[in-house]
Amino acid sequence: MNDSKSGVGLGVAAYLCWGFFPLYWPLLDPAGSLEILAHRFVWSMLFVLILITVMGRWDKFRAIWHDRRLMVILTFASITIALNWGGFIYGVTNGHVIETSLGYFINPLVTVLLGVFVLKETLRPVQWGAIAIGAIAVIVLAVDYGRPPWIALLVAFSFATYGFLKKKANLGAFEGLGMETLILFPVALSFLIVLQFRHDLTFGHAGVGNVALLMGTGVVTAIPLLLFGAAATRLSLTTIGLLQYLGPIIQFITGLTIFDEDMNGARWIGFILVWVALLIFTLDAISSRRRRVIAEPVPI
Repeated sequence: MNDSKSGVGLGVAAYLCWGFFPLYWPLLDPAGSLEILAHRFVWSMLFVLILITVMGRWDKFRAIWHDRRLMVILTFASITIALNWGGFIYGVTNGHVIETSLGYFINPLVTVLLGVFVLKETLRPVQWGAIAIGAIAVIVLAVDYGRPPWIALLVAFSFATYGFLKKKANLGAFEGLGMETLILFPVALSFLIVLQFRHDLTFGHAGVGNVALLMGTGVVTAIPLLLFGAAATRLSLTTIGLLQYLGPIIQFITGLTIFDEDMNGARWIGFILVWVALLIFTLDAISSRRRRVIAEPVPI
């Protein structure tokens, strides 16, 4: 019982961090989105490698390097998380916090579709209904925006793909993230060096506070992962599945209240349709899980 309570607390703390992420990235101004993304890879790698050292996991980390299959998976994971981080950073630093939150709202539906088309899983009619409602919501929002909600779609599809690849890799959170950031570290560092030679680099040229905040991107990336990793070992998948909505809910409220982003009638309709789809999907998942538990034979 105590583990469950502490797990909920740790899980809530992790999703609170992710939910309030949109407040951090604008503080890095005048750094642009691509420079911020590069810094996030550089400092996340350094911070995670320090944690791996402290936790004594270097043997497991080195073993990844010699596993060709894992390295291929993590290379693709590195690319997809770069797309996810890049889309998120661009969205929250360019006045699209609400649209970014939409990406994480529709992510569970995209994950299910990935299971259908990649893993050849079959869906129940109720699940297809939820996906159809989600698709209608995207169409409504696309008509209202005058374009597809590409930031939301990029965030959702990249994160769903990343989750799929992480499941295939089946590694500890920090060993995986350490290698993913290490893979793109040369690209990120080279980009920052090019910016320096072009006199476009913000780091070191916008005050000590800006330097500290850019270096802090590694810390703010790793801390929620630590919290989530500790929560995941204490909670059921159902509880984790419900907690995952806390992040985009906070992001949505942040965009609406703090950043004062516009929500007209059509956008409210689109978001409400997404929430209805998620409610149907979540209730069906909980019901299905309960039926499986009841159907399992009780050991004598």
